Amino acid sequence: MEETIIRKYAGLMRELGLTVLEISENGSSVRLELSSSLQEPAQYIKPKIIEQAETGADLIEFRSPMVGVFYRSPAENEAPFVKVGDAVHKGDVLCIIEAMKLMNEIVAEQDGIVAEICAENNQVVDFGHVLFKFRKG
Repeated sequence: MEETIIRKYAGLMRELGLTVLEISENGSSVRLELSSSLQEPAQYIKPKIIEQAETGADLIEFRSPMVGVFYRSPAENEAPFVKVGDAVHKGDVLCIIEAMKLMNEIVAEQDGIVAEICAENNQVVDFGHVLFKFRKG
């Protein structure tokens, strides 16, 4: 496999926050692993607030930090982490995004009140997809 292709996959790993990626194509395969000494001790993944521009009525959009499946609750028969109208504080778990069979807890980066939940449970979301809208709290 060409070095440029391997570098492309390494960049994809960084973008998606993956620690292992294995690819097989055209009869060759490569396995990329992020060394544990280079990883942050990541129990939580901090999403980037890509756009803090207010979207009317003093709302802030909270976007997905990765591609994956959006889950509102920790398990199928449990209550959701947050509901519309809930006050959240920096560090509170908002949802889980499953990426590459890893469950990533997504946490609030600031205090606020949930004004809208913009993703459905079990929905595949892209990087930058609006997950929540908050009122400043």
